[in-house]
Amino acid sequence: MRSEFLPFSPPMIGEEEIAEVVAAMRSDWLTTGPRVRRFEQEFAKLVGAPDAVAMNSCTSALHVALKVAGVGPGDRVITTPMTFCSSVHVIEHTGATPVLVDVEPDTLNIDPALVEAACAEAAPKAILPVHLYGHPCELDELVAIADRTGAALVEDAAHALPARYRGVMVGAGAGSGAGQPLRLTAFSFYATKNLTTGEGGMLTGPQHALDDARIWALHGMSRDAFNRYSEKGSWFYEVVLPGFKYNMPELMAAIGLRQLDRLDAMQQRRRQIVARYDAAFESLPELVTPVARGHVDSAWHLYVVRLNLDRLSIDRAAFIDALRALNIGSSVHFIPVHQHPYYRDRYGWREGSFPVAEAAYRRMVSLPLSPRMTDSDVDDVVEAVTAVVERSRR
Repeated sequence: MRSEFLPFSPPMIGEEEIAEVVAAMRSDWLTTGPRVRRFEQEFAKLVGAPDAVAMNSCTSALHVALKVAGVGPGDRVITTPMTFCSSVHVIEHTGATPVLVDVEPDTLNIDPALVEAACAEAAPKAILPVHLYGHPCELDELVAIADRTGAALVEDAAHALPARYRGVMVGAGAGSGAGQPLRLTAFSFYATKNLTTGEGGMLTGPQHALDDARIWALHGMSRDAFNRYSEKGSWFYEVVLPGFKYNMPELMAAIGLRQLDRLDAMQQRRRQIVARYDAAFESLPELVTPVARGHVDSAWHLYVVRLNLDRLSIDRAAFIDALRALNIGSSVHFIPVHQHPYYRDRYGWREGSFPVAEAAYRRMVSLPLSPRMTDSDVDDVVEAVTAVVERSRR
């Protein structure tokens, strides 16, 4: 057994990030400034988007995206129950109604056929798919539905950097030109994410929509602080929208710039760990390992196994406790949104409302996955999982 506890997902921060933060602190800019703009430009180039707007969280980016799409009271937004609560909170914040549909049995991503059925009942203002665990949703089908219904497509890509769908980076989006639905993508840089700034987020999409997003993200002002206070700026501004305080500060962007430099190497290490897990657990029929469809490149943000409980003498909670006793951290992603008291009571969702998501939730365990992990760390996880399975086997 390990002598020290292995955290579930520790961040990978090096001297490069620390040096960039120190340089930012010694500059004249701590709030949104030149590093933020450089981070936006380099991020947009990475994913192949026209531009990007940095914000203080993915939640903020999703909220702004819905506002840019014109979502408001009386509207319907279709999304998934298998996600973190913030994906649905932002719908509530606009005054719209979240419409949940169940997920695919293998990827646990939103099921396009059920999205289609929900659209037939009443046209949504937006569709908000979540690229769960880093595996892209079936975007061809979702874009086609958005085309037919006129709904905006707001992608929650909190897990999906740097994922690809049919060779195209998630976040590259489409033209959103005349006759096309608006398409926006929100990313997260939370501490556990594939690229971190501690907190933080990014929104990508067509230029006209991002121009509006910049205004929504900083009090609805016509000029941001950098433009007002730099040597080429002007003191004058106008408030044109009832916006929010969602801008990213320079210190976050400083970390992000250096994380971008190392993203390829960090992602390569994630894939190596995933391959070792897959090989090790292939011989354990008590576990179902995560899928990766052939036409996608998953970001592998999370490695989520599902327990075949009929083959085990313990439940999921006992499995996690047993790993913890062996100094291995783990987690669960996610408690389905409709099972939280607020949403259960507000919309009357009950056990059985979304059976695929509910069945998966009862069986899932997220194992440690971080580029900081050594081969010895990976071996310790494999040994611990195998030991718990073997002593709990029916």
